[in-house]
Amino acid sequence: MSKNDKFNENDREEEVGFDDVEINKQEIAEENVTDALSELQNEFEREKDRYLRLFAEFENYKKRTSRERIEMFKTAGEDVIVSMLPLLDDFERALKEIEKTEDVKHFKGVELINNKLRETLRSKGLELIEVKPGDAFDADSHEAITQIPAPNAKLKGKIIDVIEKGYTLGDKIIRYPKVVIGQ
Repeated sequence: MSKNDKFNENDREEEVGFDDVEINKQEIAEENVTDALSELQNEFEREKDRYLRLFAEFENYKKRTSRERIEMFKTAGEDVIVSMLPLLDDFERALKEIEKTEDVKHFKGVELINNKLRETLRSKGLELIEVKPGDAFDADSHEAITQIPAPNAKLKGKIIDVIEKGYTLGDKIIRYPKVVIGQ
């Protein structure tokens, strides 16, 4: 081997060495890019998850406030209507007393006012709870005032008399019917 051959071999080795360094630098650069890309993808996934949770939370908030608003409008006048219930009771007692008198024509106006008041309250959502003697007593929808001995065996545990009528406003009971039950 001549000196030129040795020189060419050294050049080749040096060239191969440079190539290895360049390949190592490229691999390191590619790894850095891959690491940065995976880190960005992970961050993107975290932010996407956070966004979806925030969006779902906001949707739940909108639905909840909408339900609350509807419920508030349904029962907005509940206090006023509850305060009017004794007036309805007084009208009912007055009409019973008027029926006992002979001159019913003079009191026709009272009956008209009673009907108008009931219709106005009904248009606002007030409904009468239908309860009559002989119905089964239900502690969830009736208020028992007292128990008396049942006149017959069929009326044991049943409603014997209705003392005060009950009312609902929408789906909510605002006054339970007060009843006497048989023992």
